[in-house]
Amino acid sequence: MKKKFNNIKHIFFDLDHTLWDFDLNSKLAYKQIFEEYAIELDLNHFISIYEPLNLQFWRMFRENKISKEDLRYQRLKTAFDACDYFVEDAKINLFADLYIKYLPNYNNLFEGCIEMLDSLQDKFKLHLITNGFNGVQQDKVKNSGLDKYFDVVLTAETAGVKKPDSKIFYQALELAGASKEESLMIGDSYEADIKGAQNVGIATIWFHITDQDIPSNEVVVHQLKEIQPLLL
Repeated sequence: MKKKFNNIKHIFFDLDHTLWDFDLNSKLAYKQIFEEYAIELDLNHFISIYEPLNLQFWRMFRENKISKEDLRYQRLKTAFDACDYFVEDAKINLFADLYIKYLPNYNNLFEGCIEMLDSLQDKFKLHLITNGFNGVQQDKVKNSGLDKYFDVVLTAETAGVKKPDSKIFYQALELAGASKEESLMIGDSYEADIKGAQNVGIATIWFHITDQDIPSNEVVVHQLKEIQPLLL
């Protein structure tokens, strides 16, 4: 579904999997760890196991079923176990820490990201709402050169709640000085970004990059360059 958005003054973006190419940057961070510690495991095989597990544990974290520490440990432990490659707990915890340290050093963005933000920043106030951890997300934004585009950067860790909880969207609106009627949310997660924003009355554009079914009433783009024509 395509439509023009009228009266929008504030655009709230998700970060990971929307602007910042999480999967590519994550793979590069693990590549560095594998090389430094001579891990004799095919990286591509590990990543193919790790990525769906990571999404699963993030969903559990978003639903407050596991802690941040459990998320960081279990996604690695479970992935190595599934690859039938033993890594002792001390190394698991070390790799988890190194991953968080190395991840913001790789800053590949989705195609068309900078061009899109350049085209929007003069007409709209741009903001970020992210479920990631505060320090890591702030480093990603700064290191990738995205910080100059955003007035408000709100992480779940700072907000005290995670998307799709309505409270994080209300906090973001308040910090931005925006009303829900003049706001738009753009993100890749249907549950966290799209339904979360819609539940508080914020219009949405779903950045659809998976094979997830698309309800007929959703505004969807598959590339970032498709967003500008809907707004300008």
